[in-house]
Amino acid sequence: MILVTLGTQDKSFARLLRMLEKEIKKGTIKDKVIVQAGYTKFQSDVMEIFDSIPSEDLEELTKKADLIITHGGVGSILTALKYQKPILAAPRLAHYKEHTNDHQKQIVEEFAQTGYLIPLKDFSKFDKVYEKAKKFKPKKYVSHQEEFVHMIEEYMEKEDHISWYNRSGKVIFVALVNFILFLLLAKVLSNPYLNLSLCYLLSSFLLFLLKPRKLKSPITAFVFFYMLDLLLFLLFYDSLHLSLWLSIAIINLILVLLYHNLDKKSQIRQEK
Repeated sequence: MILVTLGTQDKSFARLLRMLEKEIKKGTIKDKVIVQAGYTKFQSDVMEIFDSIPSEDLEELTKKADLIITHGGVGSILTALKYQKPILAAPRLAHYKEHTNDHQKQIVEEFAQTGYLIPLKDFSKFDKVYEKAKKFKPKKYVSHQEEFVHMIEEYMEKEDHISWYNRSGKVIFVALVNFILFLLLAKVLSNPYLNLSLCYLLSSFLLFLLKPRKLKSPITAFVFFYMLDLLLFLLFYDSLHLSLWLSIAIINLILVLLYHNLDKKSQIRQEK
């Protein structure tokens, strides 16, 4: 029995099924052919076709199959390799609107180079490739899924790999509030340094209420960031003569980046 799997890709791969039907009628294929067609709509009187079935039933068919003919989907290929089945893999091609690009060609080539399957690139040469596939013994596939999951978990735990959003989302929010507040107060206050100080105090209070990750020395950090805020303002606004809004935008970006790095180092020290 030959099992043809087209996965769950939402584009038709009728080109492959037309070719297989032709080869069955020619007599090249004499075995029973069962097709998991997915989104591909195709009627045939020489193949048994269904859209989809539960994964357990599909695996049972895979176990019983003598040959798997599939597209270049990684999931379909790995399922067949799990049961050491010989595989003929035909990549979907963007030229025929079977996919958005030709990445399946690369997937099939990679699996073929490592001895896991036989690539089916030219449908006109199916008979020769088919004979080769029937005698083909795929290289034993060893899954490294557990090791991979363990590696990711270890990386997240030991290296403290936390997304920017999770780590500094509140600080970014406060920086945006600071920026908007400064621009609003600029219409009322003529002294930009007074404006800067008021915005910094209000932003610091807001940050305190939001309670992000704590720094080791919050008071020292408060003074440090305030002095840095003033120095950067002198540099960008007074010395480089950038516009008021651009100066504040750059300063807030620098402070967020600096806070993120200091916070990360502080967290690592606490864990140690």
